[in-house]
Amino acid sequence: MDFFSKVNSFSRERKATVVATATATLLAFVKLVIGLMSGSVAVLASAIDSILDTAISIFNFFAIKKAEEQPNEKFSYGKGKIQAIAGVIEGTVITISGLYIIYEALSKLINKETTTMLGVSVWVMVISIMITFFLVKYLEKIAKETDNLVIKSDALHYKTDLYSNGAVLLALFLVSLTGLDLIDAIFGLAIGVYIIYSAYEIIVEGVLILLDRSLDADIVAKIGEIISSSAKVRGYHWLKTRTDGSHNFVDFHLVLDPKMTLEEAHEIGDKLICEISSLDATKGWVINPHFDPHDDEELNIRFYNGTESCGR
Repeated sequence: MDFFSKVNSFSRERKATVVATATATLLAFVKLVIGLMSGSVAVLASAIDSILDTAISIFNFFAIKKAEEQPNEKFSYGKGKIQAIAGVIEGTVITISGLYIIYEALSKLINKETTTMLGVSVWVMVISIMITFFLVKYLEKIAKETDNLVIKSDALHYKTDLYSNGAVLLALFLVSLTGLDLIDAIFGLAIGVYIIYSAYEIIVEGVLILLDRSLDADIVAKIGEIISSSAKVRGYHWLKTRTDGSHNFVDFHLVLDPKMTLEEAHEIGDKLICEISSLDATKGWVINPHFDPHDDEELNIRFYNGTESCGR
């Protein structure tokens, strides 16, 4: 199988990381050469960010590859949470790059370094903005279709690049008009702060998934409505939800007629599973209903808190 045939066999998420990696590599090479030759901190900062983009996109490719693996005896819930780990790592790397850019900007302010090759630098940033714009639109499309955290993080990351590249272009334009090199350093400083700020959202989202945060409140409410609307369900409790980024996990206890047959109860459970899973077709669902002859929520709470056990 040749390279292009192999890439074509990838999932949409993995294809997106390949496209992002190739784009970031091209931009990093061009901006690094021009940044070093011109002495522009803003262009150099953008080049460093593109180099990190390349590394992150490569890492994301393997993270998605692992997350797509089927559950096995060792990982019975799959490896979906590796996407959250990737998001946290990506956000941390972005933060570090922002700190480095701030360091370079302050260094230029203190040492009063000058910027050269303004014309070439401007054209490099114009081309970079155009390429990044189309990459962001592509990643946002895949993120919307798949709701994949890694792709959403990549899209957000490249969107910050788009804004920062625009700021670099404006800085170079102002330097060419005024001759004040400190403008380049000031814009570089602002870009570094913005990059750190943008990383916060990525890190928080990843951490919340790792902590098993519940699904969005509106989804949980809809799940409750679906369960309550079932005519033969007398009540429900102990509704718990979480996500690993690719799959949603739902557990709940149904209170049913104690005289109901197991087959009837199972049919009710299957119908609820079908209706709940239709709430979001972009995700896989793992739904586990538990059947109770009466409401035993207090007992469940005591077991959870360790104040009750079968041996007591």
